[in-house]
Amino acid sequence: MKSFLLGLILGLLAIPVAACVYFKLGHPPVAVADHPFPLERQIVKVPLRARIDREMTSLEPIQPTAANLQAGARIYNEQCSACHGFYGHSSEFASHMYPSAPQLWQVHGKGKAIGVSDDSPGETYWKIDNGIRLSGMPAFNKILSPTQMWQVALLLSRADKPLPSNVMDTLRRSPNPRPAQAAPKSKLNQD
Repeated sequence: MKSFLLGLILGLLAIPVAACVYFKLGHPPVAVADHPFPLERQIVKVPLRARIDREMTSLEPIQPTAANLQAGARIYNEQCSACHGFYGHSSEFASHMYPSAPQLWQVHGKGKAIGVSDDSPGETYWKIDNGIRLSGMPAFNKILSPTQMWQVALLLSRADKPLPSNVMDTLRRSPNPRPAQAAPKSKLNQD
């Protein structure tokens, strides 16, 4: 019986030691191109879904007026489009992220949902406000005001519905890209 207990204790101690060695030697999938751990997506989705359900609000403090949708479109273009794409144009680097960033102006799944239009505005607001760990989605609660985050959430919740023409014009227009500038010459390169 003593040898069984000793073997059990040593076996239980070997598990965290083996895990530490595995992580210290750099073998876990940490690069975007690496294959994910088995069940990685499911393991992350379950607690994320539970937390969103627990914390999101269903009360929208602003209305989806033309002015709020227009403001949401401007903010989306400035803050979100690099990863989530423009209306009619996918992001160039979204597919190089892990997990890839969803394109919020494209139909997805088997239905007719566009982007996150099948999510409640409260859920989208929670994601904008808090971000999502291990996904590349930042928390915007220190960058945008609550009103601005609601404007974007309301806009995205209506992605599958007709939007005012000025909102569509804004969504089709990418922010003016800055022309590439040559790097300043260092003193080493001036000789």
